[in-house]
Amino acid sequence: MIICDKKKRIGYISESCIGKKHDYAFLKEKFSINKKWFINFTLLVDLGYLGIKKDYICKQIEIPHKKSKNVPLTTIQKEENKRLSSKRVIVEQSIGGIKRYRILSDRLRTHRIDLYDKILGVCTGLWNFYIG
Repeated sequence: MIICDKKKRIGYISESCIGKKHDYAFLKEKFSINKKWFINFTLLVDLGYLGIKKDYICKQIEIPHKKSKNVPLTTIQKEENKRLSSKRVIVEQSIGGIKRYRILSDRLRTHRIDLYDKILGVCTGLWNFYIG
């Protein structure tokens, strides 16, 4: 899980976990619902965080509309999703900026997850230093 600002600066990277974990369940594990973590922030999240509006108090939460099986999205909803994705592309560019360091883009043959977390932290620091 990565949290970044508008300038592509990464402010938070969670530790890695082995196996599959749902995005929203992982968020609830790391940021307890009882505390007001995001009260002063506007959040731009993807569809992996569908329950966030009811559980967390935020200044504003922007989440795309989900297409259901029988009801397609309207053109207005599609335009809103496109607007949101153009804002959220900053996060994807930040992730790509971290992966420019070859140690993360190539296969890392280690079973030590703590070593991977340290490497990820160093690459994140280098990326933040690079963008200023």
